[in-house]
Amino acid sequence: MRLLLAFGAVEDEAPVCQILGSSEFPLLSKEGEVMIGGAFSIHSKISQPPLSFTEKPTRLTCSSVNLREFRFAQTMIFAIEEINRSDFLLPNISIGYRIYDNCASTLSSMRVVMALMNGDGWTVGKSCSGQSAVHAIIGESESSSTIVLSRMTGPFNMPVISHSATCECLSSRKEFPSFFRTIASDLYQSRALAQLVKHFGWTWVGAVNSDSDYGNNGMAIFLAAAQEEGVCVEYREKFHRAEPEKLLKVVEVIQKSTARVIVAFMAHVEMNNLLEQLTLQNITGRQFIGVEAWITADSLVTPASFNVLGGSLGFAVQKANISGLEEFLIKDFWETDFKCNETNNMADAANCKENHDLTELKDYDDDVAELRYSSNIYKAIYAVANSLHRILKCSHSQGCDKTVKALPLQVVESLKQVNFTIKNGEQVWFDNTGATVAQYEVVNWQRGINGSIQFKPVGYYDASLPPGRKFVLKNEDIMWPGEIRELPVSVCSESCRPGTRKVLQKGKPVCCYDCIPCAEGEISNTTDSNGCKKCPEEYWSNQNRDACILKKVEYLSFTEVMGVVLVFFTLFGVVLTLSVATIFLINKDTPLVRANNSELSFLLLFSLTLCFLCSLTFIGRPSEWSCMLRHTAFGITFVLCVSCVLGKTMVVLMAFRASLPGSNVMKWFGPTQQRLSVLVFTLIQVLICIIWLKIKPPFPFKNMNHYEDMIILECALGSPIGFWAVLVYIGLLAILCFILAFLARKLPDNFNEAKFITFSMLIFCAVWITFIPAYVSSPGKFSVAVEIFAILASSYGILLCIFAPKCFILVLKPELNTKKHLIGKT
Repeated sequence: MRLLLAFGAVEDEAPVCQILGSSEFPLLSKEGEVMIGGAFSIHSKISQPPLSFTEKPTRLTCSSVNLREFRFAQTMIFAIEEINRSDFLLPNISIGYRIYDNCASTLSSMRVVMALMNGDGWTVGKSCSGQSAVHAIIGESESSSTIVLSRMTGPFNMPVISHSATCECLSSRKEFPSFFRTIASDLYQSRALAQLVKHFGWTWVGAVNSDSDYGNNGMAIFLAAAQEEGVCVEYREKFHRAEPEKLLKVVEVIQKSTARVIVAFMAHVEMNNLLEQLTLQNITGRQFIGVEAWITADSLVTPASFNVLGGSLGFAVQKANISGLEEFLIKDFWETDFKCNETNNMADAANCKENHDLTELKDYDDDVAELRYSSNIYKAIYAVANSLHRILKCSHSQGCDKTVKALPLQVVESLKQVNFTIKNGEQVWFDNTGATVAQYEVVNWQRGINGSIQFKPVGYYDASLPPGRKFVLKNEDIMWPGEIRELPVSVCSESCRPGTRKVLQKGKPVCCYDCIPCAEGEISNTTDSNGCKKCPEEYWSNQNRDACILKKVEYLSFTEVMGVVLVFFTLFGVVLTLSVATIFLINKDTPLVRANNSELSFLLLFSLTLCFLCSLTFIGRPSEWSCMLRHTAFGITFVLCVSCVLGKTMVVLMAFRASLPGSNVMKWFGPTQQRLSVLVFTLIQVLICIIWLKIKPPFPFKNMNHYEDMIILECALGSPIGFWAVLVYIGLLAILCFILAFLARKLPDNFNEAKFITFSMLIFCAVWITFIPAYVSSPGKFSVAVEIFAILASSYGILLCIFAPKCFILVLKPELNTKKHLIGKT
């Protein structure tokens, strides 16, 4: 049944503008010089008549009073009456109102908007281009109905001001050029919902919304914001109030889900339907996150609802703080504006009879303390009044110019410029989308002392504040589901502790993951780390893989067991050498000492002492000087030692060669030549070492390649050629000495020490030949230990092989220390 204006013929008269169908009468009305319309869902259920298409359908009937919507209508009347009594705003203009009940139906909304624009007169004259019945429309409460209303009024530039339609889709000035609202868009609320969820660490949530413009648009914004915040949605379900089958499916999904938090972006009607089913199925323990549309709706408060919604958190419009409103709602309205029992008008009497259920609300005041949207209604009426005040050129002294006609387009343009303060001190203005600033109270469903359900404020959100101060929460005041103080947990996977990283589970959202320990040398020092970072070069991961610690530094130190043992054998070798030198010094004039070239013997003992001592330079933390000293000292002292042995060998050979008749070789290899040969051989090694140190000397080096978790402090060779040149030169002298001693091995035993030199050089060469592969293959400090062992072993070999037999005679067998014994023949 359409309410349309059409041209019709009445008998033979001229055409007139006439309504086709029955008129739509307002629920509450009052005539005035300017009119403001209102559209509210005062009844929440509508019964549609059967459509047989054979007879005219009966009128739609409404039932189930929505107290909150009825309070909206009362608040509208209160604001209008207050302005009519004012001497400052529209002083000589009376404001009337026409308030319609759309019964929460889009179909009724279309009838209401046509009635608001056309009026309820049967005919309006010969022209259909007359003034609309109202100058502005307040409403509606739900976004879908408001969209219908705004699309219908848009072509006629009729201003519509909603108090609770929050769909972001209504922000388009191109589609809704004459729409305004005294509430913020869902763009802010949806983003704030994602921040609220993230604030409590809930990364695994369910999402349910009304299958309407309000629910779909709001949920779409929330899902995008949740993704940015790192929140995953296990399921997203939606249903319409007229789809009970879908509702049952939603309840089944909630029951089977693992998410303990549910974001419900629904109108209060759908939320009431969902609450009924959840109560029937006894589904409790879920943490609901609500929106302003239902979080403070009194219609949801029932004896059983707290079991399901107890502990719910959500954003609510701030409470109304309007002086005089409470008294008007409870008393004045019933005495002055709703006098059904006193009316004589038949139409009014019929209207009162149809709405007799409203009279049951008389003297009811339980909901007045929780009025929140009433402030938005109040601001909307004052916004229209201020616009008309400007258009009609009103002043306190002269009143308003009644000859001026306020056209809808003028009202729209004037509304864009309004900026005033209502009596509670709140400033009212509209942004470029026609909305006001986003300010919400965060409320929590709690049980009061007397057992009643309370919507306790626990924080606020104010989009006008600077970043970091927009969101404030008092966590200690929040009561969670089950009336506990412990924060519920809703995650797909437990947080990964520091030292581990997240690995996504295949085919699941990013919030579902496994925790894998970081590899060695890598750490993660935050919870839920997406990856591990490598430690700096000189650091290594600790056992928990949550911090980088300095790598263990390895070098052969004096304090460790191996170092102590090597130092002991070094010092023992020094003491032993000095003891031998002392014995030889005491017996320097005896035949045995004199016969074995005492000068070379003492020089050899001195060089052996240096050889033992040079091993100490290999122990301790490597430094620039110690690295240069250890290799050069080793090379020079060993060349001095081998040169002395070589000199002794040559002396033995020359001595027997000189004993042959007619030989005078000893004059060519006397003491001077012996000293000179030792000096020359040693100076060659000194020259090699100087060239090595000049070109590329050894230097301390941090070896990080052999062990990943350890730094080996060692002396890099600098120039490997220099190192191997030193070793090769020592080896050549040792081999030469060995060959000469081997040739002299069959000389008379009593006078011959060549075989002892042969043994010593054999040990010397064997030690250093085995040293090379052992040195190359030994890691870290063990390579140093191998080198020290080679130094000590070869030194002990020379000392014992050459001097032990002599010391045996000097100490234990002194009777053999005679010239006769030494020159005796075998």
